Amino acid sequence: MRARGMTYDTGFVVHGQPSRTRLEPAVVRRELTVIRDDLHCDAVQIIGGDPDRLELAAGIAAELGLEVWFSPYPLELDPEGILALFRDCAERAERLRRQGAVVVFVAGVELSVMNRGFLPGGSPEERVEQLLGRPEPRAEALRELGTRINAFLREAAAAVRARFRGSLTYAAIQFEQVDWTPFDFTTYELIRSAEVADVFREAVRTLARGPKPLAVTGFGTAAYRGAGARGGRVLEVVEYDEETKAPVRLDGVYERDEAGQAAYLSELLEVFETEGVDSAFVFLFALAGYPHRPDGDPRDDLDRAGLGIVKLLEGRRGLTYPDMEWEPKAAFTAVAQQYQRCSKSP
Repeated sequence: MRARGMTYDTGFVVHGQPSRTRLEPAVVRRELTVIRDDLHCDAVQIIGGDPDRLELAAGIAAELGLEVWFSPYPLELDPEGILALFRDCAERAERLRRQGAVVVFVAGVELSVMNRGFLPGGSPEERVEQLLGRPEPRAEALRELGTRINAFLREAAAAVRARFRGSLTYAAIQFEQVDWTPFDFTTYELIRSAEVADVFREAVRTLARGPKPLAVTGFGTAAYRGAGARGGRVLEVVEYDEETKAPVRLDGVYERDEAGQAAYLSELLEVFETEGVDSAFVFLFALAGYPHRPDGDPRDDLDRAGLGIVKLLEGRRGLTYPDMEWEPKAAFTAVAQQYQRCSKSP
């Protein structure tokens, strides 16, 4: 792979509320340095919904010599709100590029599911269910979605390119049927589940044969037994607050399985390395709101469902990195080893 990447969350924003309460520059620099030096990454995807935070983290990543994938992540916005976010972020990404950084602009992630105006439904789950739940009108619904999302992406690409002179992509779900003409990379959120495990490698190989470099984002799983088989449904075991949508607890007792999470990421990274993927971004370094609670009711240990490769310690320091409030999981070591092998490949 040309780019060995990690996804770094600056805070998802829903209805004005960020999922990550604090973003301290010193912590960001320390974490991105760990991503570069200890995980052997040469690229980082900076995601989030706050343009100031994105610019801060992207600037630090660039100072550290990392290739920056500048990725505003709109949630529950309408199309005009998404475009406004992209225009703002494109100007910030261009300032960074002009300073000498290598910057790729990611014009959104799974927009049709994560936002309003493309599919009916008041939540991502409702939108997917209404699109895929009934087989009879599915083909027509998919055609309509493809038309709608591609019209928007053409407008978004034009808005970004008017302000940003670097490379451009979009992180798609395959059923969106994206026309990649306006973009420089073909980028998919590729998550292996039990249903597609037997065809996953061949599917990646086929996508990598396309005319544009293939980037893979969004791939990851949680640290409970059986999580990898669930694919994109891995967070369905979490109960959320009805008003704030913040995670509260797990809906049952799930056996902790850090080794399973580590094996899943190792296997996918091996597929991407051997089948011609240009850039891969593990999802993700740390997921705010899913702390590790080793004592008490195991349903309160939200980290079991968190996709981070480090476990958040709720105000206490770790042992491996005594200045940080997290501790690496087995997946951290697995990613580091895989990327180190990739970096030494001819």
